[in-house]
Amino acid sequence: MANKKQLMALVLSGLVGIAHAGEKEELLKLRNTTTNLIKQLVKSGVITDKMAEEMIKQAEADAGKQVAEAKEAPAKEAVPADEVRVAYVPDFVKDEIRQQVRSELREEVVGDVMQKAKNEQWGLPNALPEWTKRFKLSGDARLRSQNEFMSAENVNNSPRSATASYFDYQAINDAGGATNAGPDAYLNTNKDRHRFRERVRLGIDASVTEGLSVGMRLATGNQRDPVSTNQTLGNTGQRYDFTIDRAYIKYDAVNDDKFKWLTLSGGRIKNPWYTAGGEFSGGSELVWDTDLSFEGFSGTISHQLGESDSLMGTNHLNRSVFLTAGVFPLQESAFSSEKWLFGGQVGADWGFVNQDSLKVGLGYFDYVNVEAKQSKLPNGTCDESNIRNLSASRPEFMQGGNTIARICYEGTEQTPVRAARMVGLASDFNIINANISYDMAMFAPYHARLSGDFAKNIGFDLNDLQNRYARGSVYPHGGTTVGTNVATDETNAWQIRADFGWPQAEAAGHWNVFALYKHVERDAVLDAYTDSDFHLGGTNAKGWVLGGNYGLLKNTWLTGRWLSTDIITGPPFGNDVLQIDVNTQF
Repeated sequence: MANKKQLMALVLSGLVGIAHAGEKEELLKLRNTTTNLIKQLVKSGVITDKMAEEMIKQAEADAGKQVAEAKEAPAKEAVPADEVRVAYVPDFVKDEIRQQVRSELREEVVGDVMQKAKNEQWGLPNALPEWTKRFKLSGDARLRSQNEFMSAENVNNSPRSATASYFDYQAINDAGGATNAGPDAYLNTNKDRHRFRERVRLGIDASVTEGLSVGMRLATGNQRDPVSTNQTLGNTGQRYDFTIDRAYIKYDAVNDDKFKWLTLSGGRIKNPWYTAGGEFSGGSELVWDTDLSFEGFSGTISHQLGESDSLMGTNHLNRSVFLTAGVFPLQESAFSSEKWLFGGQVGADWGFVNQDSLKVGLGYFDYVNVEAKQSKLPNGTCDESNIRNLSASRPEFMQGGNTIARICYEGTEQTPVRAARMVGLASDFNIINANISYDMAMFAPYHARLSGDFAKNIGFDLNDLQNRYARGSVYPHGGTTVGTNVATDETNAWQIRADFGWPQAEAAGHWNVFALYKHVERDAVLDAYTDSDFHLGGTNAKGWVLGGNYGLLKNTWLTGRWLSTDIITGPPFGNDVLQIDVNTQF
């Protein structure tokens, strides 16, 4: 401020100095100019009102002094009328004035530009159009080495073997009969196999409005296989399928405490059911494989228990109950009754003061019209009169393990062939499923989790099988034709699991390990939707799984699993599988 005072004094002194005693008009112009300049400086905030008054008083005093001196001095040479004299201003004063003007001009211009840049969001992430902010891109990629080792004690299941007992009924249906399927009609029980596999998934989520979103996910894999998005390498350079795995509309409603109390989903959606151990592995795969997507509609209502008394305004013990319901069309047909899945689940999530947590869920899943419809022709074959109706009753996908019923024979009514042309599920499936998991925080930051999963198919009815199907047309998995159609009641499935470590190994150095034992009887669950890796997919299997995850980099981790399984009922059929995965996500 002192510099500004000195500068103004010099300017005013210089201006005053150019006036002469007899030049009244020039003095008036100079006075007005000086006054206006001082007022403008006050208005711009360069000087205060008080400083302005002092400067004017000082200027008047200096002017009076100069007038007095002029009267005492000898008369000066008259100035010609066409001559203009300007007071001398030192160079250092000119430079100081110039620098001050530049500085003030620069600050003003920069301020204007910065304000404009802020208003128009120049060069900022938010500078993109508003609609682009609604989209979120995510995805993952996995490379897998899979080694499959068959037990030396396994039954010889080759086509020419008299002991062949395990059939690939999916291949039989696809080929139009066991004869057409040839060697593909028999499962591999004797040859070890090594495969490299890949999985790539890409998801896009878009926010429509508050609470409402639309999503889509693309994935590799066989379009016919609902429980695997793996692509096996070694296709002679042929391109992979990359198709829509999910496509849905979802609505989430939250209360004042930001607690999500309602979720509604429709389309091809993720699994809406709670399964034990999901924080570590995506959940138990006893009933549903983790890659399975559901087609239909679901809704979940949750209720928060207790008052909100934490600093963040939420229930600090995280206690809530939930109810989920869903309806899913499984197989639409114009020639036969449609197949449906209706389901419901209730559960609770209970937090404790010591940061432990307990979560339980009890569900009921009712499959409708999934049983095979058998040909009523005398020789049990299919012809133009019944082929469409019968074909609609066969499953579109089977992994193996469930009890099978013949739909019709190969050949014609005049020349039947005693080999199945089409097969379907013999039993109905009405599954009761219970899940429970307990997470212990005593080892924080590591987690110790114990979980269990139990399923029971109460839809299996021995009397119904005996009365519904013709004699000799029911095929238990791993067994010969049941002549009297009296298959055994094998309808229980259960799993116990233990996990320890970080819940996710998505950061460098994070790790976790796990172990589980699983027992899945023939008709406990639908073989099409259960774990696709355990015993290489399907039911009628038991065994151990040991594994772990280790974070290599951020969002990159290594997974290893050893699956050792055996058949529950039937001739010897055991295998061990080693999987080594490199996982990435973004």
